[in-house]
Amino acid sequence: MSDLLRLPATAQAARIRDGRLTAEALMAATLARIEAVNGVYNAVVSMRDPDVLMAEARAADAGEPAGALHGLPVAIKDLADVRGLPTSQGSPVFAGQIAEADSFHVARMRAAGAIFIGKTNTPEFGLGSHTYNPVHGATRNAYDRSVSCGGSSGGAAVALAHGMASLADGSDMMGSLRNPAGWNNVYGLRPSLGRVPEDAGDEMYLHQLSTNGPMARTPADLALSLGIMEGRNPRLPGGWDFVPVAAPLPDADIRIGWLGDWGGAWPFEDGIPELCRGALSVLEAQGARVEDVAAPFPREALWEAWVTLRAFANAASLAPLMARPDTRDALKPEAVWEAETGLGLSAAQVQAASTQRSAWFTCALKLFDTYDVFALPTAQVWPFALDSDWPREIAGVRMDTYHRWMEVVIPASLIGLPAVAVPAGFGTNGLPMGVQIIGAPGCDQQVLNVAEAYHRATDWPGRRPAES
Repeated sequence: MSDLLRLPATAQAARIRDGRLTAEALMAATLARIEAVNGVYNAVVSMRDPDVLMAEARAADAGEPAGALHGLPVAIKDLADVRGLPTSQGSPVFAGQIAEADSFHVARMRAAGAIFIGKTNTPEFGLGSHTYNPVHGATRNAYDRSVSCGGSSGGAAVALAHGMASLADGSDMMGSLRNPAGWNNVYGLRPSLGRVPEDAGDEMYLHQLSTNGPMARTPADLALSLGIMEGRNPRLPGGWDFVPVAAPLPDADIRIGWLGDWGGAWPFEDGIPELCRGALSVLEAQGARVEDVAAPFPREALWEAWVTLRAFANAASLAPLMARPDTRDALKPEAVWEAETGLGLSAAQVQAASTQRSAWFTCALKLFDTYDVFALPTAQVWPFALDSDWPREIAGVRMDTYHRWMEVVIPASLIGLPAVAVPAGFGTNGLPMGVQIIGAPGCDQQVLNVAEAYHRATDWPGRRPAES
């Protein structure tokens, strides 16, 4: 891999600003890297014409700096729109559909000078933490081509791990920025709900589970990207007035609550809790206090609220496709299950789930009176075989849905807490795993600061895949 591609995005951007690096040289190195490895890993899809990209890079060098991302090659997840590129969402129903305009956060990145090289692969409609679909195929794990890279921002994580993009975006409903980051030895940040606004749509009040956010090779790169994405969309109701995120400064003088396996409620494959708890010793060595925390809320109450509200949200977007036999038959079984579950809900069931969600929010706020952040693994299983759809059991415990094996991410997702996935290192099987650092509402800067302290002591992404 070119030395240019080993630099963090913040360093690349700084060198372009002060003239030590040209956007043309960076784009040439990026395209050469994609040519060398993407055919094997299948992370970047819907690639733009290399000649056009090189022309845009030269134009960036000739023009005035557009913003903080000026001249950086960036890849966008195939659930968001990039003007002029297909947005397939991994589904045959939308294959070949060309976006007429950028998604809201994409437009902000373009205005800041990003050069979009293409899209990154995702599961169909982003459903499931395993990146494969009938349009673009499967994306392979950056460190072992025989296993899953996670998802749904799997293509983004692999592209970053292999130097095929300076920065990447993603979205996160049920760990989609966190699990692939953990499984590919990079960083992913689920921002506080509302910090990165959605596009205005036909319905703007009911469905508040998912958020867009950044993925990168360093916490400082996360902050760089988040600083562009964040900020209220005036076409949406409500929203928070967040303090803008700044470059992270290391902070390990904190209290960390280790939630582990949620008091024995969640099954894990061997070695994962130990590796992740051991990773926190890096912060303990810098002054952090880590304490085991008993399960603060009933597991099944969390799960039932999550499944209900998730299905309610997914059914809203999938209902038009379910209504037509030609499109319904093109949906994968997990999408049909989500739609049928959501369409079968009563108003009383949705209200009960929202009440449980609110109760967990109140409980979490009280816990943050004692702890600055909480920590959990990013997944309950190691990356599984590429040709498997999803894990049917964990440690002898049967999984009763296609996503139950990702239960560990819902404490943050259900109530919109900021959560950064940091690399935990590698298991005895040679596969990567990650740790979630979860903060109080609006405390995105704090989780980035904790991640920065951890990164300076570890720099796990510096351990590149073998092909690097």
